[in-house]
Amino acid sequence: MYTITVGGNLSIIITYKLSPTLHTPMYFFIANFSIMEILYVSCTVPQMLSGLLSECKVISISGCAIQMYFVLLFGGTECYMLAAMAYDRYNAICHPLLYTVLMNERACIQHVVGSYIIGAVNALIHTAFTFSLPFCGSNEIDHFFCDVPPILELSCQDILANELVVFVVGGCVVIGSLVVTIISYVEIISKILKLHSVSSRKKTFATCSSHFIVVTVFYGSAIFMYFRPRSSHRIGQNSVVSLMYTVIAPLLNPFIYSLRNKEVKSNMKNII
Repeated sequence: MYTITVGGNLSIIITYKLSPTLHTPMYFFIANFSIMEILYVSCTVPQMLSGLLSECKVISISGCAIQMYFVLLFGGTECYMLAAMAYDRYNAICHPLLYTVLMNERACIQHVVGSYIIGAVNALIHTAFTFSLPFCGSNEIDHFFCDVPPILELSCQDILANELVVFVVGGCVVIGSLVVTIISYVEIISKILKLHSVSSRKKTFATCSSHFIVVTVFYGSAIFMYFRPRSSHRIGQNSVVSLMYTVIAPLLNPFIYSLRNKEVKSNMKNII
C-alpha cells in the first residue's frame, strides 16, 4: 500500500511536470497535494512497518514528538490545501471570465504557502502543549503512531486544558477550512443546477466529483477522531479511524485524480 501510494502520487507529479497542457491552477494544486500526500504518509507508515516486523515496538520520546509534529503539520496543511482546491473550482465555475486573474500563478503559490504556514503553527501548538505534560505509569501507546489523543491518555495530570486546545485550535483549522470548502461547493452546485444543458451539468460536476470524494474521506475520519467525547474512545478504534486519513486517503488520491480524469490519463499515456 505504501509503495502504491508513493508511486501513484509520484506519477501525478511527473505527469504534471512533463505535460504543458496540465499547467493550470487545478493541476498545480493536485501536483502539490500529491507531494504533500507522499510526505504525510511517510510520517507514519515506515515506522508502522518497522513495528510490524520487530518484536520490540519502541519509539523515543523525542522521536514521538517529531512524528507528532509532522503528522499534524501535513494534516493541517491538507485541510487548507483541500479548501484552496475547492476555492479554485468555485472560481473556475462561478467566475470563468475572471478565473485567470483570480487564480494567477502568484495567488496559487500564496494559497499553497499559506496552507503550510497554518499547518506548521497548528502542529507546533498541539505538540508543545502535549509534551509539556508529565507522563507516568504506562508508556504503551494504543496507536500505530504518536497522535494527540493516545498520548494524552498516558499523562498522570488533568488533561482538560489540552482537550480544550484540541477543540479550539484544531476546530479553527479543521472546521474553518471545512466551512470554506462547503461554501464553495454550495455555490458550485447552485451554479451547476442553473445550467440548461444536461451534458454541461455532467461535465462541470465531473471536474468537482473527484475532489469531493477526497474531502469526504479525509474530513469525515479526522472529525470523528478529534472531535468526539473522550468517553466514546474505545481500544483499537483510534487506529482504525486514523488509518482512513493517514493511509487510505493518500492511497486513494492518485486513483481518484487519475483514473477519473481523462486529461490526466491521456497525458500519462503520452508520457509512457
